[in-house]
Amino acid sequence: MTKRSIQLSADLHDYLIAHSSGPDALLEELAEETAERFAPSASMQIGPEQGTFMTLLTRITGARRAVEVGTFTGYSSICIARGLASGGRLLCCDVSEEWTSVARRYWEKAGVADRIELRIAPALETLRTLDEPVDLAFIDADKVSYLDYWEELVPRVRPGGVLLVDNTLRGGRVLDEAEQNEDVRAIRAFNEHAARDDRVELVLLPIGDGLTLATKR
Repeated sequence: MTKRSIQLSADLHDYLIAHSSGPDALLEELAEETAERFAPSASMQIGPEQGTFMTLLTRITGARRAVEVGTFTGYSSICIARGLASGGRLLCCDVSEEWTSVARRYWEKAGVADRIELRIAPALETLRTLDEPVDLAFIDADKVSYLDYWEELVPRVRPGGVLLVDNTLRGGRVLDEAEQNEDVRAIRAFNEHAARDDRVELVLLPIGDGLTLATKR
């Protein structure tokens, strides 16, 4: 029995990508434009293997009503929207008109704009207006608010529904107690809280920068 997940070398990561269903030309174009236009922030975009995983998970779960907290330039929202069941809808929460203007353009190119609603407002305000059960939620925004987003979303996710939370390994810095960066401390606090939350079952996956996958009991 393999007792632990392996640390991926650059070569092994390349092999993983080569032997997975990869991003299409549109997602590659979006990743390139994001890197060119928003270089200091481009690392906020999810990687190709995570995008494929999220599309497959959305499809497998039959999700029809999804919520994304933190949209950036739209890569993850396209991946989720492509996996939605027929008639499904994705609500995207963000505060940046500049970043999401790119997302809007690529949603049109991807043919998923009719499945997505974008609300430019503080995400907590938007989440508190939700009055229908959510099938799938993805949190990938400001780290200091992760606990607040979690507490708004868990009660709104249907039993058997899925929550995904990004960056929960924070580059491995969650293990370094000398690391007292605000975001790292917030992720540590979130991970401890989520692991003890008896409303869900979860696993922290070594995908990208750490991806917590939880299902509502």
